[in-house]
Amino acid sequence: MYTFEDFGNTIRQLRTASGMSQQQFADQLLVSRGAVSMWEAGKRLPDISMISRIASCLGVETYELLDTMGPCILDLEPAAVFLNIGTNDMNGADYVLPEFLERYERIVRSILQKLPGVKLYLLAFYPVNQAAAPPEAVEAFRYRTNERVQEANHEIQKLADRYHAEYLDLNAGLRDEAGSLRKELTIDGVHMHVEGYRIVLDNLLPVLEELAEKLKAKE
Repeated sequence: MYTFEDFGNTIRQLRTASGMSQQQFADQLLVSRGAVSMWEAGKRLPDISMISRIASCLGVETYELLDTMGPCILDLEPAAVFLNIGTNDMNGADYVLPEFLERYERIVRSILQKLPGVKLYLLAFYPVNQAAAPPEAVEAFRYRTNERVQEANHEIQKLADRYHAEYLDLNAGLRDEAGSLRKELTIDGVHMHVEGYRIVLDNLLPVLEELAEKLKAKE
């Protein structure tokens, strides 16, 4: 059985492998270092809304989420799930869209089967800006292009329709005139500064408010 301690060990190992301190990791997630310490010690799980951002910061891919679906999502029995996983799959030369979609669809099916009645949102992937990447990051992100992102978004939208989930594109305000991630919003051409996530949050708030009203009406 995958435990809280296993989850904490996984976060610590991935964070260490990425070269980040607990404080640097916390700063990217907009949480305290103490929160990260509690996660890594297996004493507490992050809020479900944090999972996709943690995955992005640590380079987690869809197959890794499949291995940890229990503690990350299912065991928490949420009323709603916002799924934003998969851009890290696009980083390699071996990325194949149909294989990625098969893993993504398995995640969707597992959520819907194990959490009947859950409200599922599938989020569009964020744009990138390869021209804004520092020299040391160019090779790492050379394969994650806006073309790949847009192609995947198109397929995710079709999956949302197929499974009666809601597709959310929260990218309004993130793109420049060329359709790339605005340079002033990104750290390395892929990951965003706080200002970028504020734009995403502003786009998400009306959805959260509507969802809260619906959940309250069911009480």
